[in-house]
Amino acid sequence: MIRQPHAETRESIVARAIQQVVGELRLVDVADYIAFIRLEQFGCVSDLVDSAAELYFMPGTLRLGHGGEAFVDWGGSPRIVLDLELRPAGVTVYFQLTLEENHASVVVNYVAFETAAEDPQINTEMLRKAVEQARIRPALALDAEEGRSIR
Repeated sequence: MIRQPHAETRESIVARAIQQVVGELRLVDVADYIAFIRLEQFGCVSDLVDSAAELYFMPGTLRLGHGGEAFVDWGGSPRIVLDLELRPAGVTVYFQLTLEENHASVVVNYVAFETAAEDPQINTEMLRKAVEQARIRPALALDAEEGRSIR
């Protein structure tokens, strides 16, 4: 596959957006991922992704795509690769998340824009804004006496 010049920027946007979700996914024992993937129990993996994402994104924004792979051998650490879809309003990002012992990485395979612009930089900015709008923000409480917002 030919990498386009804007792919790295889009991967950075996706990686930053799901950073907290990755932290939640790492709470699951790697043996569980291996078992679910090897036994083709992708519904269980989907539930794990949904549970991790619901803390940070609007429902349906991040979900398991077509499955995943578990790479396990006698000589190294396990590596889990999950096909994921990030679906903020107006954009769909198909990507792979790789979880390793001390590292996680994102590879964007394809980005589909509902209404794409001619300029890739405009599309990248559209992606950035759509992802930000799909995030769940902490509710702001109003300080009744002073009428200002507090966290």
